[in-house]
Amino acid sequence: MAHSKSARKRIRQNVAARARNRWRLRTMRQAIKAYEDRLAHGTADEARDALHTAQKAIDKTAQKGIIHRNQAARRLSRLTRNLKVNETA
Repeated sequence: MAHSKSARKRIRQNVAARARNRWRLRTMRQAIKAYEDRLAHGTADEARDALHTAQKAIDKTAQKGIIHRNQAARRLSRLTRNLKVNETA
């Protein structure tokens, strides 16, 4: 257990930051799952709208430093590629 006042404050801050980061990750993953669901069961327009929402969520998560920018780029690339493959099929 922390003994100093500053260490106790740091623990409180870490708990709050971890909760925020977990919320942002969960939000991003939900947006991606919604996109994949629209891609599989919806129309192309619905999938495109869901992709836009997922892109925003991924970009915000990377901007906050929760995921690496290269991981964000890789995720976006794969999602976009999936949309194009399904549109041509």
